[in-house]
Amino acid sequence: MGIRMPAKRTTVRDLRRHNRSLLLSKLYFDGPLSRHELSGLTGLSAATVSNVTAELGEERLITEAGLVESDGGRPRVLLRVDPAYGHVAGVDIGETGVKVELFDLTMNRLATVEHPLASPRPDAAAAVTQVASGLREVITESGIDEATVLGVGVGVPGTVEQGAIEQGGALRVHAPTIGWKEVPLTDLLRAEGVALPLFIDNGAKTQGQGEMWFGAGRGARHAVIVLIGSGVGAAVVTDGTTYRGSTSSAGEWGHTTIVYGGQECRCGSRGCLESYVGAEGVLARYRKARGGKTTSDEDEQTQFAALLESAGKSKAAAKVLEETAGYLGAGIGNLVNLFNPERIVLGGWAGLALGEQYLPEIRRVAGEHALAHVFDQTEIELGRLGPDAVAIGAATLPVAALLDQGADPRTAGSKRGTAA
Repeated sequence: MGIRMPAKRTTVRDLRRHNRSLLLSKLYFDGPLSRHELSGLTGLSAATVSNVTAELGEERLITEAGLVESDGGRPRVLLRVDPAYGHVAGVDIGETGVKVELFDLTMNRLATVEHPLASPRPDAAAAVTQVASGLREVITESGIDEATVLGVGVGVPGTVEQGAIEQGGALRVHAPTIGWKEVPLTDLLRAEGVALPLFIDNGAKTQGQGEMWFGAGRGARHAVIVLIGSGVGAAVVTDGTTYRGSTSSAGEWGHTTIVYGGQECRCGSRGCLESYVGAEGVLARYRKARGGKTTSDEDEQTQFAALLESAGKSKAAAKVLEETAGYLGAGIGNLVNLFNPERIVLGGWAGLALGEQYLPEIRRVAGEHALAHVFDQTEIELGRLGPDAVAIGAATLPVAALLDQGADPRTAGSKRGTAA
């Protein structure tokens, strides 16, 4: 017989927070809406909706957005989240560079800066310096007051120890493929003068949230959003929530084995999917096919674009890319069989570039490797947020804290991905 745990008592404060969160989220994603519509959509009483929206209005979190005709009565006031309430920043620490973007609260982009990194195995301190510099640049360029920034979301190419924050410890990032081991990213950012609230997560997961909120994943309850750049990752979304696993490292799809005893992966294992479909691995296979001849001294993205352009005139390029599409299709077939998603979204700069030319082939191979009755119910499509998806998704992290808590993240702590 199991032990019954006492039920958690719901307090008035909990109920108030829930109602604020529910109404704020509904307005953020589906607004503008009238109070009457909010009551119908949320199940809250008209009195509760009226009281909570009045409170949110006093705090300037929401604002009026015109009138709509009602059935025989006075026109109803429409409400929406106020874009001018505050700003959010999104940072993509990639393997080739750092991108920093600034948005208003409804994710209208105000400024963007991008700084290349000198090495595909960037030193953490160098990356942090670029992040701090980029934040100063976008704030200056947009002409806003730094005090209006609700928080900074950061997407990183590795595993983030989410639980460490809740236990009062320092946040650590593990990214063995780029040489990062227990990097105290929060501490490094603070030492560089970044005093804003920080929300740090794996880049594939931030891309996943961005695509689920605003892109190709919107409307799906069960989806897998994959990121293919220099490396490979995925965000597994089930019933609208990103699956994290026991230590938040779920989604390392790039380090599942596609070829037993295959080519060496930069993680130290062999036969990983990343070593066959990640840009670094694809370019390495192309060099090998050309007898070791280097493609150029240009950056990885330029080399990858040149490889795709060469497919029509180079048998070696065509063969490598066809094989890559095959490996990717097989990997997607595995995702279909494992997670039974209604939608798989292909993203990341290399994934988008490859998908634009080879998506029909990728779909065909995925169908050959997935269970037929499951595959027939799965959509496979390209991401819609483009190469900015990680940064956009990262910027949604402080917005998510605002919506989850129904309160400003600058004054209320958040459990997920936050360093105070």
